[in-house]
Amino acid sequence: MPYTGPIVDSHHHIWRRQDLRWLSGEVVPRIFGPYEPIRRDYPIDEYVAEAAGAGITQSVYVQTNWPLDQAMDEVRWLRDVHQAAGWPTAVIGTADLFSADAAHTMREQAATSALLRGTRLQLHWHEREEFRFAAAPDAMLDPIFMRNLAVLEELGWLFELQVFPQQMADAARLVAAFPRTTFVLVHAGMLIGPEEAEVKAWHTGMRALAEQPNVVVKLTGQGTFIHRVDPTFLALVTGHVLDLFGPRRAMFGTNFPIEKIWTTMPELVTAWRDTLSSLPLEQQAWIFAENARRVYSLPS
Repeated sequence: MPYTGPIVDSHHHIWRRQDLRWLSGEVVPRIFGPYEPIRRDYPIDEYVAEAAGAGITQSVYVQTNWPLDQAMDEVRWLRDVHQAAGWPTAVIGTADLFSADAAHTMREQAATSALLRGTRLQLHWHEREEFRFAAAPDAMLDPIFMRNLAVLEELGWLFELQVFPQQMADAARLVAAFPRTTFVLVHAGMLIGPEEAEVKAWHTGMRALAEQPNVVVKLTGQGTFIHRVDPTFLALVTGHVLDLFGPRRAMFGTNFPIEKIWTTMPELVTAWRDTLSSLPLEQQAWIFAENARRVYSLPS
């Protein structure tokens, strides 16, 4: 039977148009396709209403690509949002990890808000330009980047790792260099489609990451490239993830409002409940709530 208990959303966004480069001016191509319907404010009240209606009781906000020189402003804004609304439960910030100033920024963020649990700087690179964010596929091995990543252990923070399958060999080397830091693999490793060649390359990369015990996987963003909620695709991704990582290293998240382009929160949550319904209820509870509480140090 499907799990019906409380859910933790391990990955969501709220935003204000004036604070986001990609929501103002020209439409910049993004990996999730045309996004005109969500080029508007997505305030905390709207998110909470949708989340609570779907059974979500806690949430982790993940940075939304504010300009890097406004990384502190994002943290301050979220501190104020939390004080007013009680949400989000925790925050993943960002910093320019290719800059010598990043360590100072992260320490200042930690001092500014107790909500901080880690940082993300998107590292994904792809042959297709519209899928590309990082400057190079192996940017994660840059010495300055790696020196800044070492600060996470000092802060007790995790790193949100966003890479494509062809980058996972380098990503595994990066993770191995920081065995006491938790790496959270965003969107289950960014499988772009169910084609055999794509799945094979993705599985190979995921197996290399699964060998690193400090990697956990977020079952998020599975509509990113196919632009729909597809039960067959959810089952495909989930089957591989659980075979490789097990149910103690996987967790659910909505990636809202991106998924709002093609679905609703109740439809998304129901699809995931159905996908995981064959698992024992204890394992469903781990994936829907307990693993995220553990990884992000959320109150029980």
